[in-house]
Parts: sequence; structure tokens; C-alpha cells
Amino acid sequence: MGGAQAMIVAGIGCRRGCTADEIVALVRRAMEEAGAAHCRLTALAAPSFKRDEPGLRAAADILALPLFHVGDDRLTAVQADCPTRSASALAATGQASIAEAAALAAAGPGGRLVLARIKSAAATCALAERRPR
Repeated sequence: MGGAQAMIVAGIGCRRGCTADEIVALVRRAMEEAGAAHCRLTALAAPSFKRDEPGLRAAADILALPLFHVGDDRLTAVQADCPTRSASALAATGQASIAEAAALAAAGPGGRLVLARIKSAAATCALAERRPR
């Protein structure tokens, strides 16, 4: 690995109307809890069905990060790798894991969770790592 810095993707799930400030605070808390100071946060990822959620776009702007929208097929493909399952998320979206699945899907092949889902009042966040090529 030659000392290459790990890159982190923050997967985000949120309720309608969740504020950017809440999402940013949760992402920062997640990085701290993961002990990821040695890593670089490279992107936010959220399910494509949240594409029109203004808090997500604003959070990405505040953090100066790209926001990737992950399609249902990619979320479904990584569900088995997600340790946290939510019955309410499954009922509402058809996916039992949102934040973890978004992080893993956006991290790509070989990605691994470095922090399972944490939550605030209206948002969830999980972190996945991918190594630079």
C-alpha cells in the first residue's frame, strides 16, 4: 500500500427535510468515531431516490465534496454486506440498509465499512473505505 492515504465515502440516509447542518454534523461525528483522521473524506453517497433532497446537496457543498446518487440495483447488490438492518427502512424504501449500502456501493469493489451506521434525529451515516489505485 506504500503509505497511500485511505479514501472514505460517507453514505447518507435521511428523512425528508433533513437540514444540511444536521448531515454535516453527523458526517463529522462519524469521521471522529471511526478514528479516520488519517483518511481523506472524498465523497458523500445517498440513494438516488433522495436526489431531490436539498439538505443533501447543501451538505455536500458545505463539505466541498461530490455527492453520488446510488441506484436501487447497486444498493440491493451490497445489502448482504451491511451489518445494520432497519425494518422501517425496508418498509419505506425496499432496502433494509441505506447509509451502509450507499457507502459500500460508492466505494466500489473492494470497499469495506469502517464505521457501521450511526444516526442523528433525522439522518444516518456510515463510512466505507477504498484504497487508492
